[in-house]
Amino acid sequence: MSRVCTQALSFELRAGETLLEGLERTGHHVEYQCRSGYCGTCRTTLLSGNVNYQSPPLAFVAAGEILPCCARPNGEVVLDIDAEAIKKQA
Repeated sequence: MSRVCTQALSFELRAGETLLEGLERTGHHVEYQCRSGYCGTCRTTLLSGNVNYQSPPLAFVAAGEILPCCARPNGEVVLDIDAEAIKKQA
C-alpha cells in the first residue's frame, strides 16, 4: 500500500486502487471524465513522489503533473489538492 498526502489529509491506498479511487473514497473532489488517461481532466500537480502508469496515458502530462485516474504511486506521494477540494458531507 502507498501513502497519499494532500493539503487536506493523509491516507493509505487500498490494494488495486488508483489514486483517483482513493481520493474519491476519502472525500476529495477531483474532476474526471474517462478514468483511463485519455482526456486529462483529472490532471493534478505531484509535489513529491513517483507514480507509474500501466500503459502510457494518451492525454498530455507535463513535468510535475499526473493523471490520478490511471496512476499508481510508488511509495508515498504528495498531491497539490487543497481542503477546498474535499466534498462537503451532507
